[in-house]
Amino acid sequence: MNAGYRVGFHVSIAGGINNAVDNAKAIGCSAFQIFSRNPRGWQAKPLAADDASLFKEKLAASGIDRAATLVHMPYLPNLSGQGELYKKSVETLAGELVRAGELGIPYLVIHLGSHLGKGIDGGMRQVAGAILTARDKAKKKGEHVAVLLENNAGQKNSVGGNFEELRKILDMVGANSGVCLDTCHAFASGYDMRTAKDVDGMLDKFESAIGLKELKFVHLNDSKGELGSNLDRHEHLGLGNIGKAGLSAFVRHKAIAKLPIVMETPIDERRDDRGNMKAFLGLVG
Repeated sequence: MNAGYRVGFHVSIAGGINNAVDNAKAIGCSAFQIFSRNPRGWQAKPLAADDASLFKEKLAASGIDRAATLVHMPYLPNLSGQGELYKKSVETLAGELVRAGELGIPYLVIHLGSHLGKGIDGGMRQVAGAILTARDKAKKKGEHVAVLLENNAGQKNSVGGNFEELRKILDMVGANSGVCLDTCHAFASGYDMRTAKDVDGMLDKFESAIGLKELKFVHLNDSKGELGSNLDRHEHLGLGNIGKAGLSAFVRHKAIAKLPIVMETPIDERRDDRGNMKAFLGLVG
């Protein structure tokens, strides 16, 4: 179906978290991402033990590699922030580590947030402190879940818009962490990848700043924004400003082809997830 790649989409958990596996299978996924709860609220009911068990049973029977699944943090937390919002954000992170652990999902991907004008160094320390505190709070339930730092589009006051910042945070948090590279965000923050030569250059920069061994997962998205626009707007594969040639070179690169890949592309009148899976297969030939 997908040329030996582990590839898929962010899928819905509506009606019960175990439904995510069915939803992933229905669109031909061999990798997938979920929210473990409503991403737009602070409150989260504990996972029902039978729902978590059913999720694990379905995943084991699905043929989808457990190592190609990840949980995405909800939208509201700001792990670079201050005060009460920061405390709530750390609590949420701890809760998500526990939930991922209960589901047997090995990765939790986090957005690094905004330092709110307080300065990048303080923001990076806040993120690292949040991860270390959340790990401590989650204790054994979350101990096998790796926290993946997602690069961002380089918006004002954001933390993690370049590879050097990600490396500094990884150094502060130690083992059981890594990076999820988002192609739209990388392009919008100034890393060109429109040609095979550009892709090689971008991944060389990643290797020298972070180390490709830290790259555990990919968010594969084209970009509505121009190179260096700092615009976080995902586009269908091949229809944005990165384009087919660059995305094809990226997914065919030996460092990327072995990694699990999740698309977070739009669903609109031009294309749905099946359309983007078809476009992905076109990229890998």
